[in-house]
Parts: sequence; C-alpha cells; structure tokens
Amino acid sequence: MARRQKEEKQDEVQHDQILRELYLKELRTQKLYTQYHVNPLRKVHIITRKPMSWHDNLEEPADDRFLNLIHHAAQGPRKKYPETQTESQEIGWNADPLVNPTRDDHRLNHHRVYQDITLYKAKMWSLGEDDRHK
Repeated sequence: MARRQKEEKQDEVQHDQILRELYLKELRTQKLYTQYHVNPLRKVHIITRKPMSWHDNLEEPADDRFLNLIHHAAQGPRKKYPETQTESQEIGWNADPLVNPTRDDHRLNHHRVYQDITLYKAKMWSLGEDDRHK
C-alpha cells in the first residue's frame, strides 16, 4: 500500500519527465529506413503463371513431344502395351467373347415371349386392374 500511495502522489512534472525520458530512449533506438532492397542471402521464390490463362500462352508454340506424351498417357492399357504389365491386368485383358452372341440362338437367349393370354393380362395390368394376387 505504501507504494501505491507514492505512485499516486507523483505530480504531473515528474510524470512528464518520465514520459520524456521514455520518448528520448525510443528515438535513440529507432532508425528510419528510406531505401529498401532484397536480401541477397534469402532464397527468392518464383511465382509461376496460371496454366490455363490464354493471354500468357499466346507467344509459346505448342510442344509436340509434350502433347504426344499426354495423349499416350490418356490411352487405355490395352492400347499402350502389347501384353499385360501386372497380374491384375490379366483379368479382362482378352475381352473378346468366347461364343458368338447371336440373338437367334435359343439355347443362350431366353427372351420374354408373349402368348395370347399373357398379352391380355399385360394389357389389363397396364390399364390399372390390380388382380394379380387373385
């Protein structure tokens, strides 16, 4: 409490003197810089251009080697390589059907066949009659 009373008893002259000393100390340590330069010891980061902007790419010719590489990478593995490269590619590599898929062969194709009674009932159900469970 004694310290608080001393601090409270400081008059304005002492307070201004303390602020003046603080101000002079700050002025001694401050230095005003007016010329700026890049630090030669720091690595400079280069900002790249936007790849899809049309105005940046006007002067550059098309790189045929790069385009061929991109088109080759976009192809499927069967067009890129004559044989499989991994074991998992072996499944489905030869996707040709073993049997000729003719629609006329009734041994393999079981199409829905409508007779007179089935055509009649299908028409009744399409009109809204609901007696399927009777």
